[in-house]
Amino acid sequence: MAYFLQLLINGIHNAALYALLAYGYVLIHGITHRTDLSLGALFAFSGQTFILVTAFGWTVLWMTLPLALGFGLIVAAIYVGLGGYTIAKLIYTPLETGSRNTVLVATLGLSIFLMELSRLAADTRDYWLPPMLAEPVHVLGSGVDISLTQMQLVNIVVALAVITTGELVMQRTSAGRIWRAVSDEPFATSMCGIDPRRVRTKAILAACGVCAIAGFLAALYYGNISFTTGMIFGLKILFITAAGGLSRPLYAALGAAAVGVLESLWGGYFSVLWRDAAVFSLLVFVLAVRTNNDEAERI
Repeated sequence: MAYFLQLLINGIHNAALYALLAYGYVLIHGITHRTDLSLGALFAFSGQTFILVTAFGWTVLWMTLPLALGFGLIVAAIYVGLGGYTIAKLIYTPLETGSRNTVLVATLGLSIFLMELSRLAADTRDYWLPPMLAEPVHVLGSGVDISLTQMQLVNIVVALAVITTGELVMQRTSAGRIWRAVSDEPFATSMCGIDPRRVRTKAILAACGVCAIAGFLAALYYGNISFTTGMIFGLKILFITAAGGLSRPLYAALGAAAVGVLESLWGGYFSVLWRDAAVFSLLVFVLAVRTNNDEAERI
């Protein structure tokens, strides 16, 4: 039971990262109703840029570690902001009246570009951050040794804070009401004096910011993010949100959290080599069942 509880607690940390990515994805998809493969790449790109710039500040500029981390955070945030603006202005604006597949292909190309850019910038080498906040914190009493590291707790708290803030904005402010209105009826909102393109740009920038936060948290915890991580995470989040719903960011985040816990349990009891295959198979099954049920309800 202690082993199971430890896996479950570790899964909460995975769930926090997945929930952030899913929340950000639906912020875009709810407005555009287009399949986007760029957010997973932006997640990895933000983490990789953060690590590379931090390493540069530490080894070349002779900064202290806290100052190098802050320098890496600022530079990575600027790059992610430019990436979000590029997605909004150079992909969605020219292709908004075209086929749905055009955005899919364009964001796939952007993902490949970002992966190659990170690989070339790192000279195909892996850079690692030193372990930080690795001291265990006991989360259960009564003599049961169940713990999380300090960094895991920080990641969970930050993820909850971001999602809670996002939900407060979505439910309690005019920005959230405008997002829902544009998501449901963009033409009608334009007749009421609201610019759907401007709302879309703000949603894309917000989603990129959420994914960048997830990238920073992952980099700080794992110490490294590989070049191919973005594609895997992008596909996972796409399947998770498609299975759980593409209209409510909170529902997508909850579904992604469940998948994160499931991955942790699978890694503890079964072969890690088959973990991604098992998760994708489950998501495809859920998506197929959900699609069939929706079609039956319409009939």
